[in-house]
Amino acid sequence: MASFDYLAAELEALKEQGRYRNLTVWDSGSSTWMELNGRKVLQMSSNNYLGLAGHPNLKKAAIDAIEQYGVGSGSVRTITGTLAIHDQLERELALFKGTEAVLAFQSGFTTNSGVLSSILNEGDVVISDELNHASIIDGIRLTKADRRIYAHKDMAQLEAILKESSHYTKRVVVTDGVFSMDGDIAPLPAIVELAEAYDAIVYVDDAHASGVLGKHGKGSTDHFNLHGRVHIQVGTLSKAIGVVGGYVACSQLLKDFLIHKARPFLFSTSQTPAVAAACLEAVHMLKSSDELIEKLWSHANYFRKALQDAGFDTGASETPIIPIIVGDPATTMRFSDRLLQEGIFAQGIVFPTVALDKGRVRLIVTASHTDEDLAFALERIIKVGREFGLI
Repeated sequence: MASFDYLAAELEALKEQGRYRNLTVWDSGSSTWMELNGRKVLQMSSNNYLGLAGHPNLKKAAIDAIEQYGVGSGSVRTITGTLAIHDQLERELALFKGTEAVLAFQSGFTTNSGVLSSILNEGDVVISDELNHASIIDGIRLTKADRRIYAHKDMAQLEAILKESSHYTKRVVVTDGVFSMDGDIAPLPAIVELAEAYDAIVYVDDAHASGVLGKHGKGSTDHFNLHGRVHIQVGTLSKAIGVVGGYVACSQLLKDFLIHKARPFLFSTSQTPAVAAACLEAVHMLKSSDELIEKLWSHANYFRKALQDAGFDTGASETPIIPIIVGDPATTMRFSDRLLQEGIFAQGIVFPTVALDKGRVRLIVTASHTDEDLAFALERIIKVGREFGLI
């Protein structure tokens, strides 16, 4: 009889390398201070950048949608799963992003999988930054297109690849807007200029830029004033927006094509009405005020500088994603565990998510952290950093 006993050896190897982890089960909802095993800990690893996950406006919108539409959509979008609230969300997102159209998916991951696998064919080439998110990598793997990888943010190498790839039917340059492990921003103006010079398509995944960069959090295209020059913009609704889901902002032509070709869209039930309504309310809040975004950046800049002044290596961070580079995977996870003992949840990130010698504790500062929260975190992080000889 077949079994999965062979997996035990792989799990044991992860434990020996210090890379094994148990799922953390929280006793409270996403917030700044959360309850874990009967104690309150300061959350410093959440993507809830603006604190909207528990905002009363979003909760009310979700409850109202349940009363009107029920708890589920009933089907995939192409059958009975497109409700008025889904259509309204897409229209509002298109206006927000300044594009002809938006198509919503169940997650950011399925957005990348669906779009990349639909637009790339045999005879095409996709050109990808080496540090792009796993969802981009997996989306590319689903295609028959050739792949070229350029060193992180290396525009000379990108241009060299574009020069030697003119024989392909279609060339698509793919980059994250903000890189999730290092917190640095893609050199989008240079990428766009090169793409225009060599007649390539620009595809930007703004998962960590949506609600963070640009006016009202419109993303990296707005941040660099590149409207009309980026062909495909992917965003998530699960980070700064505070709910769950993903979307592609694009031309109406591409939206119509994806409705007929994108397999995650075609074969997975649509977002629940409550999710769509909460996302729509978050977009309305972003359009009405920059207060939360300004607070987010004020906190992030202060916190990053304080860590750097203390002597920590924060890598290339220039956003609210602020890693503390530790190095060795086992040491990284022990550092993370020690911080939890001090009342701070800061998740260790190790190989294969990052390079073997680039383990880090990834800190994310949010708009909902208070000055007192940040002072508490700095005091404890500096204390533990000295214990580990990091500073």
